[in-house]
Amino acid sequence: MADHFAEFTKHRDYLVCVDSDGCAMDTMDIKHIRCFGPCMVDEWDLGPWREEILDRWNEINLYTMTRGINRFKGLSMALGEIREKYCEIEALETLTEWVDQSPELSNDALEKAIEEAGGEEKAPVSLRKALSWSEAVNRSITLLPQEEKRPFEGVSRALARAHQRADVAIVSSANLGAVLEEWDLYGLLEHTDIVLAQDAGSKAHCIGELLKKGYAPDHVLMCGDAPGDLDAAQKNGVFYYPILVRHEAESWDEFVREGFEHLKEGTYGGAYQEERIEAFRKNLGG
Repeated sequence: MADHFAEFTKHRDYLVCVDSDGCAMDTMDIKHIRCFGPCMVDEWDLGPWREEILDRWNEINLYTMTRGINRFKGLSMALGEIREKYCEIEALETLTEWVDQSPELSNDALEKAIEEAGGEEKAPVSLRKALSWSEAVNRSITLLPQEEKRPFEGVSRALARAHQRADVAIVSSANLGAVLEEWDLYGLLEHTDIVLAQDAGSKAHCIGELLKKGYAPDHVLMCGDAPGDLDAAQKNGVFYYPILVRHEAESWDEFVREGFEHLKEGTYGGAYQEERIEAFRKNLGG
């Protein structure tokens, strides 16, 4: 894995980490509804059960406590349910094993696994189809109209405010090219200091590496919309600020009015943090 952190230097006392899809960018729903799910149905020829499978895909990836799960983990979970309910999925165990054991879940890592398993001719079909699916998803995402891939209301203002006192890192499990394109289009990259996407490792890993630059954990805040973001924050002992699904604009407004102020004043921990996490879990039915 490339060293994505070598050239990054701490400039400010505080660090705000921000997820992209579904947190800063209003892109999560459209990507799953139009790209991830349909590409899975096409790749595995699941047409006879299309509507039921797409509804379940969206439930797993958007509206429950598995929201924001890595694409390959979501795929493995969905295919497992599909095999139980609809049809056989050839060599699913091999894909599940790779998902469970690989230290990196990305297209590059999957390509290496395929090569190690004998290449395109000999590698298990589940690995080859998973890579084909993921590449199709990325192509499909690039074809989405730009006007439909916008930041949530209030994001630019919130990032600009935070950047006055904090270093700002994008910490996302999305494809790097898509993140750069979307953030650059709306002028958000000027409010950031480092971009860490799918190829940089897990969110927990990224936050951990950033902490090595010298930030005090109680000066670090992870902004996210999914349980994986909360988990990444808690694994590193830093604070979590949730962007609530279907209440994104209000969440960013509160970040500016209260959340970031609590961080600067040293009062984020305790009651305020517990209140935000409770609201987050309740919002996703957890």
